[in-house]
Amino acid sequence: MARRPPELIELGRIAGSYGVRGWVKVAPQKGVAEALVAAKEWWLGDKAWRVDEARVHSATVVAKLAGIETREQALALKGTKIAVARAALPDADDGRYYLADLVGLEVVNEHGLRLGVVRQWFTNGPQDVMELAGDRVRLVPWVPTVVKKVDLEAKRIEVEWGADW
Repeated sequence: MARRPPELIELGRIAGSYGVRGWVKVAPQKGVAEALVAAKEWWLGDKAWRVDEARVHSATVVAKLAGIETREQALALKGTKIAVARAALPDADDGRYYLADLVGLEVVNEHGLRLGVVRQWFTNGPQDVMELAGDRVRLVPWVPTVVKKVDLEAKRIEVEWGADW
């Protein structure tokens, strides 16, 4: 059994089966389909699975995992989150980030007011949303008109967002 890496990044979830030969259909998080396809090992819960073959298929990823041979076995994995070792992922291009790398960063507005710390992410369909923990919970959309600067070294995200919103 593979040793669990120290840092796993969630990249999607199994949405169902694909065909009758044990392939799974994956709903990837936004912008990570190619990284998911390139990974040779996926973690589903506490178990590592070798990826025999994977490809982008429309808005999804379809993959054949070692040991999954039937549609029923693939369906049994439906809803399972998929994670990949952070070390196995390519570096993000300039101006792009793995959302997991932003968890824990401080968020301040254009007036220098601290709005909170990124606690988690979710999507509402059109965009990703940061959930901030601070004096109260805030939900801030991850869109260019709001997010002005990300400084990973300073662990800080600057946004155009009112403190009373």
